[in-house]
Amino acid sequence: MAIKDNFIENVNRVLKSQYAKTLKNAEAHEKYYAIGKAIMAMISDDWIETQKRYEDVKQACYFSAEYLMGRALGNNLINLSLYDEVKDVLDKAGFSLEEIENAEADAGLGNGGLGRLAAGYLDSSATCNLPLTGYGIRYEYGIFEQKIINGFQVEKTDNWLEYDDPWFLRMIEDSIIVQYSDSKVRAVPYDTPIIGYKSKSINRLRLWKSEPIEDFDFGAFNDQKYDLAVSEKNRAKDISRILYPNDSHREGKLLRLRQQYFFVSASLMDMVRKFKHKFGKEFIKFPDYHVIQLNDTHPVVAIPELMRILMDEEGLTWDEAWNITIRTFAYTNHTILSEALEKWNVDIFRELLPRIYEIIECIDRKFLDELNYRKVPGENIESMKIISNHQIHMAWLAIFGSFSINGVAYLHTEILKRRELKNWYALYPDKFHNVTNGITPRRWMVYSNEELSSLITELLGNRDWVANLEMLKKLENYKDHEDILKRFIQIKHKKKQQLAEHLKAKENVIVEPNSIFDIHVKRIHEYKRQLLNAFHILYRYYKIKENPNINITPVTYIIGGKAAPGYFRAKAIIKYINEVAHMVNNDEEINSKIKVIFIQNYNVTYAEKLFPAADVSEQISTAGKEASGTGNMKLMLNGTPTIGTFDGANVEIVEEAGWENNFIFGANVEELEKLYSNYNPKQYYENVPGLKRVVDTLVDGTFNDGGTGMFKELFNALLQGTHWHMADHYFILKDFESYALAHEKINEAYGNEMDWARKCWINMCNSGKFSSDRSIKEYAHVIWKIEEVK
Repeated sequence: MAIKDNFIENVNRVLKSQYAKTLKNAEAHEKYYAIGKAIMAMISDDWIETQKRYEDVKQACYFSAEYLMGRALGNNLINLSLYDEVKDVLDKAGFSLEEIENAEADAGLGNGGLGRLAAGYLDSSATCNLPLTGYGIRYEYGIFEQKIINGFQVEKTDNWLEYDDPWFLRMIEDSIIVQYSDSKVRAVPYDTPIIGYKSKSINRLRLWKSEPIEDFDFGAFNDQKYDLAVSEKNRAKDISRILYPNDSHREGKLLRLRQQYFFVSASLMDMVRKFKHKFGKEFIKFPDYHVIQLNDTHPVVAIPELMRILMDEEGLTWDEAWNITIRTFAYTNHTILSEALEKWNVDIFRELLPRIYEIIECIDRKFLDELNYRKVPGENIESMKIISNHQIHMAWLAIFGSFSINGVAYLHTEILKRRELKNWYALYPDKFHNVTNGITPRRWMVYSNEELSSLITELLGNRDWVANLEMLKKLENYKDHEDILKRFIQIKHKKKQQLAEHLKAKENVIVEPNSIFDIHVKRIHEYKRQLLNAFHILYRYYKIKENPNINITPVTYIIGGKAAPGYFRAKAIIKYINEVAHMVNNDEEINSKIKVIFIQNYNVTYAEKLFPAADVSEQISTAGKEASGTGNMKLMLNGTPTIGTFDGANVEIVEEAGWENNFIFGANVEELEKLYSNYNPKQYYENVPGLKRVVDTLVDGTFNDGGTGMFKELFNALLQGTHWHMADHYFILKDFESYALAHEKINEAYGNEMDWARKCWINMCNSGKFSSDRSIKEYAHVIWKIEEVK
């Protein structure tokens, strides 16, 4: 596709009709909107044609509570091969594409790796010409905008839709009515195009917004009951108002369940409606034309909802509906953490979705009949019941109601089969698959690291690698070419300078680009062990204070991520990191050797600047707890060695790039399994040199938690445990010494510039396996059984 001669004219036409302005006097966000709309007009024919072609083939539908899309304009221009052309046209007209790109807000539709993975799979499906539609919720506000005030996380409203979004089309004619026990709402779809790289395929992301059946009660308003006049509107809008509302109380739990049911019910009715338009009531064919991938347990209520639609609305028998349902759904498990496997209190389901609960009861009875028929031992049956102890186990419902269950990294899948889901695996071995996660090279290399992309293209002789990332393996032939490695080092330094400028503007801190950029960015959680990183920083601080002449390369530690609003300990960890940062950064004797920054409001746009500039990739979760991770892959792609545990996709990273080019530390899964019954963290607390001094800062007055008691609670969790977990249940103290030693090895290795560059280069060259294009093809061919449609 090429930019037409009248591109600027088309942009001005949008500006005039929308804002009564032209490019000369429009604000940056107005220019962004107009360019977006001009691009939408250019792709409209291909979008229409793509959807038409998909009508006659089997399609995959991806059900996900979140899609962490990132900014759209730059990525879309890259995929259309128009980025340079549009930049040139705007430059000649006297306008900056970069300035216009910066006016776009990150879409507030996701939070962490789960949502980013979903976004990457949409990109790859279009690139690979695979018929896939994403379904989810169009949240009015993102999860929250994070501010750090006095070291504490403070949640602010993420008003990502403050200005118009050019990429969404409101499809009011496709609205669906969703029914609860106490109310009903209108689900209005908003469609956005998913543009493939150098592909004419334009896939669709359909997100539902909740709106009232009656927008305004004129009678109540006329009676001067003004709040009542809009109460139905407000209640309806609450359903799609915010991603992951706090569910620490019953009202929050009810809202979460409303959200989940809202989008799966609307999506299923949308699919059934389209199916009936083409095939009438021949529902036996439904699984031949639809497969639904459940992205974690949030959308699992779709299983009983499809049963309800087929039986109650379409008149099928139970057996007919069940046969269709179990041939339609596939389930991706993203965690082995028991607390993250969703469970719903029975009374909440009964109150809000009584018919759905009846169907789940029937599914549970059917499952128990099967277990008894197969003579499964009684103790196993008790642990596998879908309804147990007045709770509905959504993961168990997903496994029984799906034809496929997959993990997201080899180690994760093996742990599921061997330990966490071993009884299920024994029952249904053929259902289990592994599909290792992947990342899109378009966003995480071509868009975010133009300089390295250009070098790769120069050395390979073409840009085919952008859609075939395993071609990077050929570049390993240059691992001993000093001139190439020097150019590679220069690019990394340039990206570090760019990040330093961004940090100065964004965080008001000055960092030294010649220091090691040690980057640890991800959702804040105990098992991800940001606290271990903070302890080590403090340990190194004390070590330098006591030995000022110690040989150490200066390090800038960059940490970022959001804590869930109701997660007290995660918020405590953020506060502790900021206390450590305050002490280190204000010590004139130390701050030229160590600097600590906790970045605010980490998101996709921030990540695009962080990953190309990283020297060290922190992936330090407790072994066996991180299902996969994708940040590790993005950093590897940009030539960054990993310091990490033998966990998640780290296992496959070192298999691809070599143990000698990464820094693996800590106990592995098998060692920790043996430790569980007799682990005593005080043994390490009292005997590992320097550890007690660091841990004691939680309670000895070194740092101030503002009277919240949060540091004391962290201290007790490490050394005493609570009624619901043992002491130091994520083995921070056990792994501390090994972690510190790994950092010493990094300090030593970084001192040899060429050897370090070679490690980085080899990591990049061996990152091809981790393309989301490979992942989506595995889903398509192994699980979904769908074909490319060109």
